[in-house]
Amino acid sequence: MTAYEHILTDEEDGVGIVTMNRPEVLNAMNRQLTIEVHDAITKYCADDEIGCIVITGAGERAFSAGGDIHEQRENDRKYTQAELDSRNEAYLHISYDIGACPKPTIGMMNGLAYGGAAVLSSSLDMRIGCEDTKFRFLAAAYGRINSTWTLPNQVGWPMAKELLFTARIVEAEEAHHIGLLNHLVPRAALRTKTMEIAGMIAYNDRKSVMGIKQLLLDDMSGSLKDHWDNENHFTRHVVKGAKAEDAFPDFIARKGRPVG
Repeated sequence: MTAYEHILTDEEDGVGIVTMNRPEVLNAMNRQLTIEVHDAITKYCADDEIGCIVITGAGERAFSAGGDIHEQRENDRKYTQAELDSRNEAYLHISYDIGACPKPTIGMMNGLAYGGAAVLSSSLDMRIGCEDTKFRFLAAAYGRINSTWTLPNQVGWPMAKELLFTARIVEAEEAHHIGLLNHLVPRAALRTKTMEIAGMIAYNDRKSVMGIKQLLLDDMSGSLKDHWDNENHFTRHVVKGAKAEDAFPDFIARKGRPVG
């Protein structure tokens, strides 16, 4: 894997792990860090040995405090509005690419995720947190707009509206209750639980998992019949179902006897 300036990467049992590594500034997401996260995810997507991708932050205080405001102020002084618009357009495509990543993505939420980090976390497939996890979708407080295409898919329209309109803090217990966290565990168990889930995903058939994710993403706005048609076409022509001999080797080896 590439040597990066602001992130760390590691691979474990078919899981690619991306760690935002600027703990001295609560892993604030400057442009370079964001580009590096995108690059690492792109490379893991192309790696047949990787079946699931985990994203987390260094240290115990923050997944990430969000966008690097110091860098943004400097850029506002350095570039014209047209130049800023061009740079931001490329930046927005990075956000979409991460959300549309063909392999499952998990946020290991080791602390606060505010602003741009909340946006990033809401674009992942699932999130696992601890008692120090908290979210804040800050766009409305800052005169900006984001997360409208990600957050409703995670928590539903009414709750997404509340979190986006108010920009309030969402503590760990509430985040778990509303579905923003799939699991809430003690900090000491956070990595173990995350890798347990990621490992189960990575162990499964890669094409099937990626096909399921593609169908879920494609079907978000379709009718029930659209969903059925898409799955029927996909399983007949794109990822054909495995034959019994290939699908159930453990069962066949046990001659049908139950496990245990």
